[in-house]
Amino acid sequence: MQKQAIDLLGKRILVTGSPGFIGANLVMRLAKEMGTGVLVSLDNMNDYYDPVLKEYRLDQIERLTEELPVRHVFVKESIANLKLIEMLFEQYRFDLVVHLAAQAGVRYSIDHPEESLENNLTGFCNILEACRKHPVKHLVFASSSSIYGENPHIPFSTDDRTDEPMSLYAATKKCDELLAYAYAKIYGVPATGLRFFTVYGPAGRPDMFYFSAAKKLVAGERIRVFNHGECERDFTYIDDIIEGIFRVMQGAPVAEPMADGRKTAPYAIYNIGRGSPVNLMKFLEILQEELVRAGIMPADTDFESLREYVGMQLGDVTVTYADTGPLARDYGYEPRTDVREGLRAFCEWFADYKGAFRSSWAAARSSLK
Repeated sequence: MQKQAIDLLGKRILVTGSPGFIGANLVMRLAKEMGTGVLVSLDNMNDYYDPVLKEYRLDQIERLTEELPVRHVFVKESIANLKLIEMLFEQYRFDLVVHLAAQAGVRYSIDHPEESLENNLTGFCNILEACRKHPVKHLVFASSSSIYGENPHIPFSTDDRTDEPMSLYAATKKCDELLAYAYAKIYGVPATGLRFFTVYGPAGRPDMFYFSAAKKLVAGERIRVFNHGECERDFTYIDDIIEGIFRVMQGAPVAEPMADGRKTAPYAIYNIGRGSPVNLMKFLEILQEELVRAGIMPADTDFESLREYVGMQLGDVTVTYADTGPLARDYGYEPRTDVREGLRAFCEWFADYKGAFRSSWAAARSSLK
């Protein structure tokens, strides 16, 4: 697919979902690359998981951007606030938008459908409308590997059918892709969707398995191993995700002529995954070894006694596996970080988190609000 090259230097960029896990890391990468550009980040700082971790990431962003020529502005607000979104687009006239904000959580969406609908559909429609009224060079938005459902085709290809979601969260992400396509086709909004595969790493989401398992193991609590460990996930390290987003931002899809005189939509979808699924039990074994290596847990820990083997969770699937060929073809990039390398980085960070981080940031919470 033909791409329009975009130089990020000096641009005006909006990143929603910062300081979420992916959003915060992307903002920091962009801050280093944009020169004297303007970087606006937006998040409602909700309590889906402990806001202290979001405040920690936000502080990292502020400390970094204070030392750089980029102008960073953080806005604490919901993407469901249409007037606020329109005001920001009117004020800053963004060149690029990276939309990462969403109500995360496959299982959370089953119990709290209204929050998923408001944030993932209404919020995204607000972003699309703003991109239509104030044309941008490129809209990059987060989709999810969850939309593949129980796809029998391995590895998951962006050419596969994705109309049998296993959760409301997956259904909202599928809707987002369709909405973005419609805005690209009808209004010419250049849009690229990215299907992320099980993102992990330092300062990640506490509701993700690797993080919640680490916390429970350290506390001496039993962890639930779903489907009796017979699951495989395409675990993707955060730095690989950020590199993928960074490259995609710089190449916007272009509408191309078709034989009948019409034009294609300036729209594309890519997987960003490691492209190498890991069995859940193997992943857990590596996590345990790295917790010991980081000095967080004693080497003689009876890890088996801390496991509870249970059935499959509602809305979950047995395997995820990304076909990253199109990303490599169009952007020359494939994620490469090995699971042990990634979990080692997480455990080294977690060693600080469970010590100095938790007490110091809990105490500093009020000063960051």
